[in-house]
Amino acid sequence: MAQITMEVLETNLPLIDDDDDYWVTQRVSRGVSGPDGETPTVIVETVPLPFKARAKYYRDGMPVVVLSVRRTSPEVLSPRAKIQNYANLVQAEFEVKDKNPDGWPILLDMNGNLCEGPGSNFFIVKDGVVVTPREQFVLAGISRSTTIELAQELGIETREADIDLYDAYTTDEAFVTSTSFCICPVSSINGSNIGDSVMPGPLTSRLLDAYSGLVGIDISGQYLSRL
Repeated sequence: MAQITMEVLETNLPLIDDDDDYWVTQRVSRGVSGPDGETPTVIVETVPLPFKARAKYYRDGMPVVVLSVRRTSPEVLSPRAKIQNYANLVQAEFEVKDKNPDGWPILLDMNGNLCEGPGSNFFIVKDGVVVTPREQFVLAGISRSTTIELAQELGIETREADIDLYDAYTTDEAFVTSTSFCICPVSSINGSNIGDSVMPGPLTSRLLDAYSGLVGIDISGQYLSRL
């Protein structure tokens, strides 16, 4: 798998500029069932990151929209498995486009607490403490884990806990993490401004700087250069 992935990446690298990046995605299915059993289907693809379309989020912050669509309960299907059953999250993306075309969807779990968005994890910062939903209800992404590790290295307290809408509306800062964003500041939730509306907030900025140092790229600068 590693060899195939590198071949796909190296073949496609000449198609993008030096300051661009790719998503590299590996998809594995059970394939078609036949008399001799199932032969897995493997797809490796590259997609350019949408820097221009998302640059505004690093300048203005991301407007989060909490939706009526609920995240699939872990009793039904564990969100901790990285699978291709995205129907629940696709529903959320359709709904957010009707409410705010620039909005970023975050779903509630079945208990009414914020959990995650399509391909992204959610964090708040309250009184200097970074809080993110518990792993039981979310896919614990690599960017999420990296952010928690960076926070701990910086001496910033981190917690996993339930986050209800009151917690979100009254927080000092908020941000999302994902492979493409790494860390992206949140400016509002359902139209209610977060903190003093300075983007990114001071603690989010520290984490974003640390993440940039880790990967050797000015993450926000890479996006903002497209404005």
